[in-house]
Amino acid sequence: MIIAEIAQAHDGSIGILHSYIDALAATGVDAVKFQTHIAEAESSEFETFRIPFSYVDKTRFDYWNRMELTVAQWKEVKSHCDSVGLKFISSPFSCKAVDVLEEAGVSTYKIGSGEVTNHLLLQKIAATGKPVILSSGMSTLEDLDAAIDMLRSAASVAVLQCTTAYPTQPHQWGLQIINTLKNRYNIPVGFSDHSGDIYACIAATALGAEILEFHAVFDKRMFGPDAKASIEIDDIKRLVEGVKQVRDSLSAGIEKNAQAEGLKDLKQLFGKSLSVNKPLPEGHIVSFEDLEAKKPAGKGIEPAHYKSIIGRQLKQAKTQWSFLQHEDISYE
Repeated sequence: MIIAEIAQAHDGSIGILHSYIDALAATGVDAVKFQTHIAEAESSEFETFRIPFSYVDKTRFDYWNRMELTVAQWKEVKSHCDSVGLKFISSPFSCKAVDVLEEAGVSTYKIGSGEVTNHLLLQKIAATGKPVILSSGMSTLEDLDAAIDMLRSAASVAVLQCTTAYPTQPHQWGLQIINTLKNRYNIPVGFSDHSGDIYACIAATALGAEILEFHAVFDKRMFGPDAKASIEIDDIKRLVEGVKQVRDSLSAGIEKNAQAEGLKDLKQLFGKSLSVNKPLPEGHIVSFEDLEAKKPAGKGIEPAHYKSIIGRQLKQAKTQWSFLQHEDISYE
């Protein structure tokens, strides 16, 4: 499943939010993910800003308050997603937000990495019985052990390798952890990307990621805390195409010897046969310096067998660039 996260990229505008849904539907992603914030239930006036990035929000609390949608608006979002064939997913940041999403008809819950140890929220989500995707960005393996154990009553549980850095640099991706999570939990494992480009997700697919998630934005120059770590809409289509090609490749089940067997004609065309690089008289003792390999294969001794004729006599003279045959060589 390929999930494009809109999150707060809409900046509180319902019109922009719906335009994201339409734009992402054309890229080939499977789902869109939102964040459901209810300021009074989630935050307090004592929560500090990550950075003073907003011209209109005096506090982080004010920002979350501006990002809130009503239940009716969430229902419209769900309906719009359904109409364009996208799964509607959201990350709640409070128990009250879970109530809102249940009323809106959310299909799957995403748990942000900052909520992994919020067992109150985990219990609330698990009780819905719906599928859950768990992000691991700020978590230890022990944190994940406890969270996954709590979520076993959900319809299904998946975990995403994630690095909480915006944007994430290549040395921070942690792609090798995908296999660690697969072996540890025996559940679907994916990758949550904050690199702001298409490469990490394609690499993660090659390493077995079954779910991909990344932030989407119309333009990285737009306002918002995640813009620089997001992938622009026009690039998302390329990402989806790349991921599908990698998945097709991995599912093909090609066996190397069988592949080579089907390329015999090409192998002969591009293969080579031993020849001599100068005129050589009868009785000449063949040396390495006398030899060349020329296209095609099958016209003389295989180059792989050149050692078998070094130091042996020619039974007949050879013209420059003529192919060497076994009958030209004295093996006595």
